[in-house]
Amino acid sequence: MLSAKVRRKIAPANGDTDNSADKQDQLLLSAAIYNGEDLGPSVRKAFASGKPETLLHNLRHFARSKESEIEEVCKAHYQDFILAVDDLRSLLSDVDSLKSALSDSNSKLQSVAGPLLTSLDSYLEAQTVSHNVNLALSLIFSCIKLLELCSRSNYHLSRGNFYMALKCVDSIETDFLDKTPSSTLKRMLEKKIPDIRSHIERKVSKEFGDWLVEIRVVSRNLGQLAIGQASAARQREEDLRIKQRQAEEQSRLSLRDCVYALQEEEEEDGLSGVMGDDGKDGYGNGGGNGLLGFDLTPLYRAYHIHQTLGLEDRFKQYYFENRKLQLTSDFQVSSMTPFLESHQTFFAQIAGFFIVEDQILRTGGDLISRMKVENLWETAVSKMCSVLEDQFSRMQTANHLLLIKDYVSLLGVTLRRYGYPVDALLDVLSKHRDKYHELLLSDCRKQIAEALAADTFEQMLMKKEYEYSMNVLSFQLQTSDIVPAFPYVAPFSSTVPDCCRIVRSFIEDSVSFMSYGGQLEFFDVVKKYLDRFLSEVLDEALLKLISTSVHGVSQAMQVAANMAVLERACDFFFRHAAQLSGIPLRMAERGRRQFPLNNARDAAEEMLSGLLKQKVDGFMTLIENVNWMADEPTQSGNEYVNEVMIYLETLVSTAQQILPAPVLKRVLQDVLSHISEMIVGALLGDSVKRFNVNAIMGIDVDIRLLESFADNQAALFSEGDANQLKTALAEARQLINLLLSNHPENFLNPVIRGRSYNTLDYRKVMTISEKLRDPSDRLFGTFGSRAARQNPKKKSLDTLIKRLKDVS
Repeated sequence: MLSAKVRRKIAPANGDTDNSADKQDQLLLSAAIYNGEDLGPSVRKAFASGKPETLLHNLRHFARSKESEIEEVCKAHYQDFILAVDDLRSLLSDVDSLKSALSDSNSKLQSVAGPLLTSLDSYLEAQTVSHNVNLALSLIFSCIKLLELCSRSNYHLSRGNFYMALKCVDSIETDFLDKTPSSTLKRMLEKKIPDIRSHIERKVSKEFGDWLVEIRVVSRNLGQLAIGQASAARQREEDLRIKQRQAEEQSRLSLRDCVYALQEEEEEDGLSGVMGDDGKDGYGNGGGNGLLGFDLTPLYRAYHIHQTLGLEDRFKQYYFENRKLQLTSDFQVSSMTPFLESHQTFFAQIAGFFIVEDQILRTGGDLISRMKVENLWETAVSKMCSVLEDQFSRMQTANHLLLIKDYVSLLGVTLRRYGYPVDALLDVLSKHRDKYHELLLSDCRKQIAEALAADTFEQMLMKKEYEYSMNVLSFQLQTSDIVPAFPYVAPFSSTVPDCCRIVRSFIEDSVSFMSYGGQLEFFDVVKKYLDRFLSEVLDEALLKLISTSVHGVSQAMQVAANMAVLERACDFFFRHAAQLSGIPLRMAERGRRQFPLNNARDAAEEMLSGLLKQKVDGFMTLIENVNWMADEPTQSGNEYVNEVMIYLETLVSTAQQILPAPVLKRVLQDVLSHISEMIVGALLGDSVKRFNVNAIMGIDVDIRLLESFADNQAALFSEGDANQLKTALAEARQLINLLLSNHPENFLNPVIRGRSYNTLDYRKVMTISEKLRDPSDRLFGTFGSRAARQNPKKKSLDTLIKRLKDVS
């Protein structure tokens, strides 16, 4: 049998073609068909050139050429084909038998395998169902977990537990979103998860915005509470100091044996109380008093949520900028409201702001840095100092300045507890110390003037014990520890306690301004201004009162009595200033200066003495009625001295009721000295041309009466003071002694003169001695030698006169 794989030959081209181009196309087409190439390009080319008939002709020609080739191949293999057909026929019977056997086997197999196939189909179907059911269950469980997370997320959202809701959303996105079999559910989650996060961000941002609005009111209340607590603590300290001073004073005076135990009450810090905690989202308050609503939960929740959302830095910056804007707004001082009325709100708002910031700094993690808080504080201090400088420069009332200073000092105490430096604020207060005291002096000058103008120059009547305590004991004006019977007539007028109250108020205001201002020892400053107040304000006001309003002896006596009481009050003032300044009394007493009201006291006594002298001058005019050439000396004193004695005794009985003994002694001494001068002046004056020894002996009786009056005052004063009163009559006494002396020339002896005649002026002695005439000299002529021989005393007096003339 020939091989069927005979190489095919391509038939030669037909030579009947019209031209070479068609032949070429035919050859290319034949080669493409033989090689099994794509005829598409040739077909497109034929149609593109508009000659499809040529292509069809070539194809037909190619087919006819192949038919002849097929015939030749069939002829070449004809014998082999016949043999093959014979073999096939021989095999056909075998195939038929085999077919019958196969058919029988197939029938048997079909009968046996049919049930098995049915069971297999059922098994495969059950296996497929089981797999599908397991897959469905797995997907259902996954969906259930997903739905549970969605439900929990919705629950937390509805309850406002945004952090837990975000945790659920994060878990859904991480664990379930890519594994969700439902494309619908997946698309829903991909859309809702960003919406949920945006919703949570909006909600916490709104809560944070509401917190920012609320915290301003809370900060103001918080600042007021903190400053109020500082004020209460200061008051407790002051009460303890008062008790301690009382204990020390009682111990010093040894009034009774006591053991004092000063126990300080525990300070309750309202700002450190138990914070409210609702447990929401696991956030603790961490910083506030539930009573005030000082709740930082919205802030910390917003901060935590933004941390969870990856927006931590943006939130921190947003928080700082908003708080900075709030602080800047707090700095605004309303021009419509006086600063005196708004200063507490102004400072309380700032104090509350920084108390909140301190709490956030300590409990808020790294929400805000210490450096930022310090920068805010520096800005606040600078602004507060600027506001204080401006407001203090405008104030013209000491009390207003003190009120603001006191509140600022409490602000300093409050914020120093939280670690904020307040030295700059205290420096501003110290800077205006002088202005405050000048205003205070000006205010007190007006009050003193009003108090003195209202004085009636009458002794003060106190009907109740509380009046005595308020007007006497409170200023330590009492002279005895025994409480008097009521009604009680004080030796001073109402102006004394009124002035004492003004001075005490001045001291307390001065100490209040100096206290808690950063200066620990300020007694010297308080003492300096107290000296100024007493010497410049009170002393000058009293001088003006004495010079313009005192017109009678009773008024002058009352003013002098007031001055004596004020002298005791001044000791109390300095002790009170020392006690309030925390200085031991022994230190204050060591630095005590002279009585600051010396000028007024001297003027009052001088005024009283002057008025008394005027009264005495009226009685002394009766000295003109003295018989200077009496035939015998008077035994009961001249008329003028009797009148003077009656007046002086009446004066003493009245004055001793209100005037202290030293003052009364000084006044009487001045009056007696004046009487002495009047007697000497009468002898020296032109109205007395001549006098004799009898007249001098009468004057001697007058002086003895006055000296007896002085001696009688020993019961009122002391023996030494009574002797001092007698010395006021020294000039008249020494002159009379000289004129009655048997040896008047002893006046020329310096030793004797220094011992017995030290108050006499030799010129006065000479003039008065020339007027003395002996009763035996009937014509009052000049002393002759005859008279001198008869009267040695006269001779001695002539010698004295001659020697005095030589000296002059």
